[in-house]
Amino acid sequence: MMKHCLSGLELTPADTVQLLALAQAQKKHPEKYQHTLAGQSVVTLFEKPSLRTRLSFDIGLQKLGGHAVYLNEQGQGMGVRETVADYARNLSCWADAIVARVMSHSTLEELAQHASVSVVNSLCDRFHPCQALADFLTLQEQYGKVQGLKLVYLGDGNNVSHSLMLTAATVGADCTIICPKGYEPDADVVKQAKTLAKNSGANIVVTHDIAAVAGADALYTDTWVSMGDEKPLSDVRDIFNPYQINAQLVEHSGATSVLHCQPAHRGYEITSDVMDGSLSRCFQQAENRLYAQNALLTLLLNPAAAVLPESMEKAS
Repeated sequence: MMKHCLSGLELTPADTVQLLALAQAQKKHPEKYQHTLAGQSVVTLFEKPSLRTRLSFDIGLQKLGGHAVYLNEQGQGMGVRETVADYARNLSCWADAIVARVMSHSTLEELAQHASVSVVNSLCDRFHPCQALADFLTLQEQYGKVQGLKLVYLGDGNNVSHSLMLTAATVGADCTIICPKGYEPDADVVKQAKTLAKNSGANIVVTHDIAAVAGADALYTDTWVSMGDEKPLSDVRDIFNPYQINAQLVEHSGATSVLHCQPAHRGYEITSDVMDGSLSRCFQQAENRLYAQNALLTLLLNPAAAVLPESMEKAS
C-alpha cells in the first residue's frame, strides 16, 4: 500500500485512474465524503510562499472532515532550528500526515525516512505531483478521458514539466516539452517518463522546435523563472519570448484548452487575452487542486473510502 507521495512515481497507473475518478466523485457529491477524514489532522508545512496550495489543502481537508495545521518555515527554513529528522519524528507524534512545500526534494526524502506518517510533496525543486494530478483531472473533465490526449508544455524544463511528463506517461497521454536550449527538463526524469510510456503507449518528446505544438489538444505553460530563483524575468525574456502562449500560437496549434498552474506573469509566458479567453482552463485547474489532493489524501489515509460506489456494487 502506498504510504508517501514524494515524486508521484509512487502512484501506479491503476492508482492514478482511481484517484482521478475519486476526485470527480468527491467534486460532484461532496456530501458523501464529508466525514472521510473525520478526526484526522494534517500538518501543512511551507518553506515557500503559497496561495493555491495552502488554501486548497486547508479548505479541502475541512470538506473531508479533517483538520489542517499550517506550519510556516519560510524564514530560516527546515533543519536550522532543529534537524529535519526531529521535525519528522515530532510531527508524527500528533499529525496523521505531513504535507510539505519545500526548497529541496532531499528534505522530503528525509522527512519520509524519519516520519511514521504519510508525507506528501506539495511542491519541491524537482517535482510537483499534486499540480499534475489536478491538471489531468482538468483534462479528464474537459475531454472525458486522458489516454491518447496530446499535451504540449512550453517554457522552462522545471518541476512542473517533470510531473506532467511522469503523469502523462503513467496514464497513456502524449506529452511534448518544448523549451529553449539550456533549459531542458532533467535527463533522468525524461528517461523515467519514457520508460513508463513504453507500458502505457504514451509518447514523450523533448524538443526546442516550437512547430511541435501542431496537433495539440492542450497547451500548458508555467513561469519562466521558478520560485526561489532570484533572477528577474526580464533577464530571460528574450530567450523565452518565442515560447509565449499567445493567440497566434494557440490558433497554429489547434489546441482547444490552455493551462497554466499559476502564479502567472501576464505578458510574459502567457498573454491576458488567452488566459482570460474561452479556451483557458487555468482557474478550473486551480479549483481542481482541492479535489485531486483530497482524493490523494483519501487514498493515503482512508483507502477504504476511496472505493467508488460502482466498484463496491460490482464487488458485491
